[in-house]
Amino acid sequence: MLQTTVHYGCHILIPLAVALIWYKPYWKLAFFIMFSGMSIDLDHLLANPVFDPNRCSINFHPLHSYYAMAVYLILLLPKKTRLIGLGLVIHIIADIVDCSFM
Repeated sequence: MLQTTVHYGCHILIPLAVALIWYKPYWKLAFFIMFSGMSIDLDHLLANPVFDPNRCSINFHPLHSYYAMAVYLILLLPKKTRLIGLGLVIHIIADIVDCSFM
């Protein structure tokens, strides 16, 4: 229960906090863009079973690989892709936190 609360809390609360603190004039748009980083979980559809509570996503699914993470970090550099990069990096951080419970 704690693992699930922390995991999904990170997925929602961290982007919300970042949006409210650093992107206050357009926090709703910033939150939506960062929250869309959840879409990388579509790669879970390639796994069998699709959901395994005892599986660490990091470097197991293609969009959670170290190569993908390098791209997400690069997306932080240009201002135009920064919010997308932040959402993806926050997503990976939440998954790393999730893996620490295993």
